[in-house]
Amino acid sequence: MTEATHIGPSIFIKGEVVAHEDCLLGGRIEGTIQVDGHVLTVAPGGHVTGDISGGAVVVAGRVTGRVTAERIELRPTAAIEGDLETPRLGILDGARFEGRIEMPVRREHTLRLA
Repeated sequence: MTEATHIGPSIFIKGEVVAHEDCLLGGRIEGTIQVDGHVLTVAPGGHVTGDISGGAVVVAGRVTGRVTAERIELRPTAAIEGDLETPRLGILDGARFEGRIEMPVRREHTLRLA
């Protein structure tokens, strides 16, 4: 059975959130979120003001802050104001984004040319 945390729409958290399992955020968080090695999904109606780091971050709500992950996906209802750092990025039609994107090369996929 896969562990997952659901933060519902009536929940407001101010401070640091660290999760060691997948997390679905439908509420509001002001502060940092760390879900390294797991998936954080910011659902429609979810709002994060602060930096996020995770194995994968899926945004369908609002994020104001820096997002760092191995994979980031912006869904059509996403609204991002901040920088993204990821080697894998998907932006679906309709998503709104204002900021910079850094896409570092993953070392294990680096090609060596003679």
